[in-house]
Amino acid sequence: MISEQGRILESLLSGAFICQVSDEDGWRFLKTTGNSDKIESQLNMLNRTLASAAEGEVYYAAYQTLGDSERKVLTSQFQDISGHLVPLVEWLLLVQQAGGTDVPVTQGTAIRLAEMQLTIEDTPAFAEQLAKISHYKLFGSTSVTVDGQIKQVFKRLTDLGYMLRPNQDKQIYIATGKVEYLYEVIKFIDETESLSLAEQADSAVKQGSLI
Repeated sequence: MISEQGRILESLLSGAFICQVSDEDGWRFLKTTGNSDKIESQLNMLNRTLASAAEGEVYYAAYQTLGDSERKVLTSQFQDISGHLVPLVEWLLLVQQAGGTDVPVTQGTAIRLAEMQLTIEDTPAFAEQLAKISHYKLFGSTSVTVDGQIKQVFKRLTDLGYMLRPNQDKQIYIATGKVEYLYEVIKFIDETESLSLAEQADSAVKQGSLI
């Protein structure tokens, strides 16, 4: 049977983002200095390091040193993330608008799918926004109904690690710490907007703070 330390190491190496929502036990484990040091030493043997975002509330594995092959991988990952930003940002804005709040979606935000669906169905402008968002390649919906579109969007967000559905019998989704990481990427891109995508990727890789 794999140990807790081994489980967390495996999770990090698979590309997971560990936060209090997505993996509370793993998050608490990493919050303990001695434990995080052990994980760090094991990651170092694989040219990885324990990185964090949102002031230490989200953990993930990043490369420790960068050679040509690692740089190529990271540049590709950054470009993928950048390509996903428009549909993700539009979705974040739709959730805010449909919820009638100025507060953005953050780690721990609960979204009741049925309530959001009713609001969207009752508001043609929201329904139009959802249709547009759901048909982006990232979400890939082919449905013409609000019900089909919103379920596909939330399924993909769960698959991508931005949302968690704690109880499969209830349509309540919780935002994970990966949303906080997304905000940091958006901030970085905003600060380097004068650069081309390739230059942004190179700058992000050099900083080592995003990917």
